[in-house]
Amino acid sequence: MSGLPGLRIAVVSHIRHPIAAPFMGGMEAHSWHLVRGLMARGHDVTLFASADSDPAFRLHPVIGEHYDRTYPWHRFHGTETLNAVLDDAFGAGVDALRSGGFDVVHNNSLHRYPPRMARRDGVPMVTSLHVPPFEALSRAVLGAAAPWARFTVCSDRQRQVWWPGRAPDEAHVVANGIDPADWSYAAQGDGSAVWAGRITPTKGTHLAAQAARIAGVPLTIFGTIEHRDYFEDSVRPLLGGGIRYGGHLAGADLAAAFGRASAMLFTPLWDEPFGLAAIEAMACGLPVAATDMGAVREVLGSCGRYAPPGDAPALARALRAALDIPRHAPRARVEARYTAARMIDSYERLYATAIAARTTPAEPVSFPAWELPAAPDPQPRMVAAQ
Repeated sequence: MSGLPGLRIAVVSHIRHPIAAPFMGGMEAHSWHLVRGLMARGHDVTLFASADSDPAFRLHPVIGEHYDRTYPWHRFHGTETLNAVLDDAFGAGVDALRSGGFDVVHNNSLHRYPPRMARRDGVPMVTSLHVPPFEALSRAVLGAAAPWARFTVCSDRQRQVWWPGRAPDEAHVVANGIDPADWSYAAQGDGSAVWAGRITPTKGTHLAAQAARIAGVPLTIFGTIEHRDYFEDSVRPLLGGGIRYGGHLAGADLAAAFGRASAMLFTPLWDEPFGLAAIEAMACGLPVAATDMGAVREVLGSCGRYAPPGDAPALARALRAALDIPRHAPRARVEARYTAARMIDSYERLYATAIAARTTPAEPVSFPAWELPAAPDPQPRMVAAQ
């Protein structure tokens, strides 16, 4: 642990979904557990999120209701309509961050405004990048690094993706973590497999169903149906004959379901940054059969068996091979590498670094209004470059 005294910390989440259980995906789970873990260490934490997030936290509403309800991602992503909603929300949000008297900000928003505000106004910030680069955020990241404005990715693979050459000193790898107590270890499974996550094309749910059927292994699919057309066209026709949809479960129920199974299928069809659902299952004792995408092999190591993306027969062979991995090995890997305590230790060290560097000399910067609106009461960084 860092031994930091209690800090006033703002945690800024994205606002597509509420930060509340049952979690829609890994990003929601990460923000929720981060807030819980920081509070447990005596920090005074405010969560900047949609107003329908967990009321157990001190909330600063960035938006009245998570946007996916009104502007579903698969219909509005990249549109001027949704971009305007996000810019309005985070434009007001950065004003509150600047004036809120926080010692440090932990930014999980994936929006371009917060890192630029930190760079311009000398606000200590750690920005966690949970996805591969996309144009608007990539520009902000490349233009906002400073000794007091730090960035984290959750795997070495993602550091290479974000910074193909040499990463700057302000870039750090901090693996995601969970509380193993929330994911009880079970010494034996029933011979079945599970799949868990957001049901959407990039998560490859259909591939898991195809592989399980080829392998002759019963499969239960858990998760929110994010992309209804994909579910109806590509997943539902594969149900039956040992393949079923088990709904979207809260943490304790999902942990119990994991513990009853014998393996997990993890099937990303994108450049997977980490794989939080996989380590949750591993904590319960499940080996993993996975598509070899992004950071998957880095995270799972010898507790996984791998197949090329899109190759259902190869994934079926990986599933049968994974069933031979001793269950204690996945649990041990999580306990050694992927605990929330370990993750928060790393974040606390970065908070201390950012806070200590807030008066480091640096060239003043300004950004066009579309990159970052001017502060209502401008407070430009007044440190001359040396």
